[in-house]
Amino acid sequence: MSGVSVQRAGKVQQITAVSNQRVKSIRALVMKKTREETGTFLAEGMKLVMDAFENGWSIKTLVYSSAFAETSETLKELAAKIRARGGDILEVNEKVLSSITRKDNPQMVIGVMEQQWGSVPADVKDPATVWVALDRVRDPGNLGTIIRTSDCAGVDGIILIGETTDPFSVEATRASMGSIFNVPLVKMTEQQFLSWRSGWKGLVVGTHLAGAVDYRSIDFKSQPVVLLMGNEQQGLPETLSSSCDKLALIPMAGSADSLNLAIATGVMLFHMGKRLPQMQETAL
Repeated sequence: MSGVSVQRAGKVQQITAVSNQRVKSIRALVMKKTREETGTFLAEGMKLVMDAFENGWSIKTLVYSSAFAETSETLKELAAKIRARGGDILEVNEKVLSSITRKDNPQMVIGVMEQQWGSVPADVKDPATVWVALDRVRDPGNLGTIIRTSDCAGVDGIILIGETTDPFSVEATRASMGSIFNVPLVKMTEQQFLSWRSGWKGLVVGTHLAGAVDYRSIDFKSQPVVLLMGNEQQGLPETLSSSCDKLALIPMAGSADSLNLAIATGVMLFHMGKRLPQMQETAL
């Protein structure tokens, strides 16, 4: 034996019964407990599955509509590539797809894939580095939108502190529009974050309604930054806000007392503009 591992092609199976055990196990991934136990999750839609594949994520099972497969050469090519990497292929009818997604008009393609978690850097010297830290985000739509926005802004990674909603829920992955496959995610307890933060050689900025500094007056360019955002209802607790170098306020007009968490995160990230391409000036 040479000791070289060989990747075996995955299986191809046709399923028409919603009572099939394989279908039941996939359907169970809508529950957080099952996702945690298996370390896998669902991604619905051709775009998400292709984004995952192109970013090197492990797709354990590809489920697709037999009717759609007859008309999509792109799907056939994707299925062949996933199978070559050892993923299983399930060709099903729309009734089975509906039972998995619990929708009357389901996506025609679903991927079952392994979760990926990253790690925080031990030492950062690049002043363009930006990490987003989120404390106990509750809404999966908010989390998915923040992941998407962070991807667009060139963020290096996102730290999820405490009991944050599952980024691998169907709602969060859908809201991320595929960016979940491009932005490293890290899980930490509050104490783990504070311990890591104590060695951070850069700026830690939290947003806070009691913030003393207008966010537009902060110098974000000269050093690495951690942007710390609080819970939708309660904001940052004292334990986290006291760890910030600066507490920033986003001034607002009108009668609303706060911004949506995802919007506020976007305002901050695009104001920093750390890795955004520079627009070329054109003469009028």
